Amino acid sequence: MAKKLVLGVILLWALIFSCEGLSRISLTKKRLDVDTIRAASAARRQHFSQNFGLSASNGESDAIPLSNYLDAQYFGVIGLGTPPQNFTVIFDTGSSNLWVPSAKCYFSVACYFHHKYKSKKSSTYTANGESCKITYGSGSISGFFSQDNVQVGDLTVTDQVFIETTRESSLTFVLAKFDGILGLGYPEISVGNAPPLWYSMAAQGLIEKNVFSFWLNRDEEDSNGGELVFGGVDSKHFTGEHTYVNVTQKGYWQIEMGDLLIDGYSTGFCSGGCAAIVDSGTSLLAGPTTIVAQVNHAIGAEGVASVECKEVVKEYGDLIIEMLISQTEPAKVCSKINLCAFDGSHSVGNPIKSVVEMTKEKGSDLLCTACEMAVVWMENQLRENATKDRILNYANQLCEKLPSPSGESTVSCDDIGSMPDISFTIAGKTFTLTPDQYVLKIAEAGQTMCISGFMAFDIPAPRGPLWILGDVFMGAYHTVFDFDNDKVGFAKSA
Repeated sequence: MAKKLVLGVILLWALIFSCEGLSRISLTKKRLDVDTIRAASAARRQHFSQNFGLSASNGESDAIPLSNYLDAQYFGVIGLGTPPQNFTVIFDTGSSNLWVPSAKCYFSVACYFHHKYKSKKSSTYTANGESCKITYGSGSISGFFSQDNVQVGDLTVTDQVFIETTRESSLTFVLAKFDGILGLGYPEISVGNAPPLWYSMAAQGLIEKNVFSFWLNRDEEDSNGGELVFGGVDSKHFTGEHTYVNVTQKGYWQIEMGDLLIDGYSTGFCSGGCAAIVDSGTSLLAGPTTIVAQVNHAIGAEGVASVECKEVVKEYGDLIIEMLISQTEPAKVCSKINLCAFDGSHSVGNPIKSVVEMTKEKGSDLLCTACEMAVVWMENQLRENATKDRILNYANQLCEKLPSPSGESTVSCDDIGSMPDISFTIAGKTFTLTPDQYVLKIAEAGQTMCISGFMAFDIPAPRGPLWILGDVFMGAYHTVFDFDNDKVGFAKSA
């Protein structure tokens, strides 16, 4: 049960953040001696090149080994303070703050199961004391800011601003294999304007190539769970060249992606473009319910049947098909049959929601959501010249495959070999995931449970619709985060 819970709630993308009484942190910067750093760089580069095959374009690079727990959590060790106090952390590109439990955390159970930072034992500690709170998709933390040195591999970042947590609200943090989170997002989403660690590395001259890269090993039996490299890439862990795509909105590592293909066939919903966030802190692939339902149908995933969805297909299916055939604009179909409102360009007040939200709502909003999904599905089938009976049957089947309220769907482990490939279109190229790559196998008590790597997660316009490309995607594709040029690069993992 605990293992399934971990998979279901490890969605570490920071959705909401707030800081109480804090506009900007005053930083005391003790810039490291750059000449000393660079004098050591040649020897260090030679060491990495010989032992790790690292490339940093004549700059410094630092490799941090990662541990893999159930293909759902990847974490590594950092040192905080002088002498270093070690903590295991998730290196999370979906948030931007560093936090660890504080020795002053007395009332949260999670703190008693993890290492706690003791400021009195560090000679480089600087007090700050401003309070803060961060809410993630899987729970919230609160505490106060402090400053101290952070050791990451062979690099030491001085006077890094971080959060000492005094409350950790979610059971996720109790069960987690990690102590804290080290955010690698942009400064724009950093609570309190605290600089992300990679930003501090660059500012202090610790790395000359302003990139970091992830290799996530999906072989749970391998003791080498993965690797994070600051300042370069490890050529042993990818094949071919990286395909780079521009960051479209700073904060998260947000990029533009195109259509999603099931066995080479378009799902249609993102053919005009969708946003995508590349997030090492999310275990699965999270996307619009409309597409996830199609994927679940194609791979035989079991979700919760939606009575309302099937009711819309039964009562309005014929009419929807006729309107689409008569060239009615798809965005206006549901408003014309009085299931949605319309502002002249698109449905309003009733954005497509996740099944979790649908189960909490009643009335017209729920029917509007179901109608919007049915229009997308039916339009997709009409492009394939399907018959009316086939279109209605297909829509009913998708209604039955809507994701469960927990966001997870299970699949038959025996059917993995016959499941279709799922492909994402990014920068005009196709990035394909095989069934072995998008299905997670969880062994427990001598039995194996297989979980779909896709979960429903809906963000309304104008920010959405969007995908979160989590560890399932990053495990298949070695990922480079280039903060000099604001790009993300993907190459096949090796």
